[in-house]
Amino acid sequence: MTSAVQLYEALATAPDDKTRAKLIAEAIERLEERYPHLPDLTTRAHLRETELCLREEIGQVRADLKAGIEQLRSEIEQLRSELKTEIANVKLDLIKWIVPMMFAQVAVIAALVKLL
Repeated sequence: MTSAVQLYEALATAPDDKTRAKLIAEAIERLEERYPHLPDLTTRAHLRETELCLREEIGQVRADLKAGIEQLRSEIEQLRSELKTEIANVKLDLIKWIVPMMFAQVAVIAALVKLL
């Protein structure tokens, strides 16, 4: 049986339901042999379902990225604040050392001038 017409004629002339069922099963088997990839075909409904799932996942990833970016921004701002505080402390420490060193240097120069 190589065509649909021959299958129809065989089904029409079959004496009982058991023979018809066997003819249909053989036709399906030949169809599966001829087109082994047939069960793997994708339909538009499958594609649409996949697209919707992907859109949902993309939306979730975007939301996660936005949350991550906001968290990074707050951490950067906190680090910036801590860095400013540390720079101010270092500046103050330098002034604490430089001013007395300047007075000591002036005193040493004045003592050297007196000796001369």
